[in-house]
Amino acid sequence: MKTGKKDTTGINNAVKNEADGQQGLSAEELIDGKNTEELTVKLQEAEKKAAENYDKYLRSVAEFDNYRKRSLREKADAINYGNEKLLQDILPLLDGIDRALEQAGKSGDLAAFKTGLQLLREQFVGCLKKHGVESIDTLRQDFDPNLHEALLQVDSPDHGHNTVVNEFEKGFLLNGRLLRPAKVSVCRRPVADDDNKNECENA
Repeated sequence: MKTGKKDTTGINNAVKNEADGQQGLSAEELIDGKNTEELTVKLQEAEKKAAENYDKYLRSVAEFDNYRKRSLREKADAINYGNEKLLQDILPLLDGIDRALEQAGKSGDLAAFKTGLQLLREQFVGCLKKHGVESIDTLRQDFDPNLHEALLQVDSPDHGHNTVVNEFEKGFLLNGRLLRPAKVSVCRRPVADDDNKNECENA
């Protein structure tokens, strides 16, 4: 019995076309998948970098806050204890004054008491110099409004016009800057008297 062959050409063509279509779709899907994977990697990298930047930001905020607190503490310490060294140098002078007063009560030697006070004064002046404090020279110096405070104007034949005659209260400089002006009296002479004096000196 002769078996008839079925014509499978159309079926084969349909299968082939379908397979070709599936291969083309798979290629597109592969491209889309690759792009998606790249985007996913980039997104992960961006998220990682963002997390690192945020961590740096938090660290910077914490460091600045610590710096601000430390600065405030150091400022407070400078205000409260800025004169600590000066006071430590002054305390021995107080001890010396106490000893001088104690000896004065036991002895009537005025000369010894005076000598003790002079020594204490010298120690105190040395302490001031150590901390940058120096007295201002005033007597027979030209009056300087930046250093002197004139309390009186006096007539004096022995002084030139506008020169310091007497010092009522010493002035002091702190590292070259005025700490306290010297209170002085200043010579006031008519201009004609100065001209006559100069003519006599030149004659």
